[in-house]
Amino acid sequence: MSSSLRVLIADDELLARKRLSRLLTAIPDTEVCGEAADADAVLAAVRAGGVDVVLLDIHMPGLSGLDALALMPEDGPRVILCTAHAEHAVQAFEHGAVDYVLKPVEPARLQKALERVRSRGTAMQQVNSATKAPAAAVPRSLGRLPIPTRQGIVLVDTESISHAALEDELVTVFTTQGDFLTDFTLNELVEKLPSEHFHRVHRRALLNLTHVARLEPLDTGGYLARTLRGHGVEVSRQSARELRRMLGLRRGTEDEG
Repeated sequence: MSSSLRVLIADDELLARKRLSRLLTAIPDTEVCGEAADADAVLAAVRAGGVDVVLLDIHMPGLSGLDALALMPEDGPRVILCTAHAEHAVQAFEHGAVDYVLKPVEPARLQKALERVRSRGTAMQQVNSATKAPAAAVPRSLGRLPIPTRQGIVLVDTESISHAALEDELVTVFTTQGDFLTDFTLNELVEKLPSEHFHRVHRRALLNLTHVARLEPLDTGGYLARTLRGHGVEVSRQSARELRRMLGLRRGTEDEG
């Protein structure tokens, strides 16, 4: 993250974007790097890079702000929801939002939200520099994933891993041998684990399909995948479409019978 926060303003209302732009010009070490009027434009800007923070409205044409948040990459920009609707706060934080600011956005409240972004970024940099050595490449054919723990390095059989989930900036690997907190990112795990079984089903989850016992439809259009151990892993709407194609399912087949 650069010293000056590069902020993308995402709102379908032009007046709201102009107001946020004016507020940001008064906040030190902050610059507007772009604007977006819908979720597709937000995701395109994030993929292009150069964005540290997204000020994201919820109600936009097409995909909602929450949909866009769920589709953003794990290592993508921090997201601050800016909305007139208070009822979505829990869902926003579950999807990894840093803050939830109600409209009309007040200057002091916006600055506090951006300070929260800065403090979280600084804390993560300190953790990474103190604890995270460069990850050595592990051949997929080895069939074992080395996970450092306080008791030593645990060599986990990759077939025993049901899923991995990002929670509070750290990834937990869930296995039949137990659950292990790791400093691997989900992107690193994707590279290390067999691609024929492990699939990125959510920006905060990686799933081993051989451990899935049931797919429960969600109102969002995604699934809640139930593992053999009973854990629930959220599958995003986009990943659900890919999963249905892989399994040869038609939309609605899971509701039959």
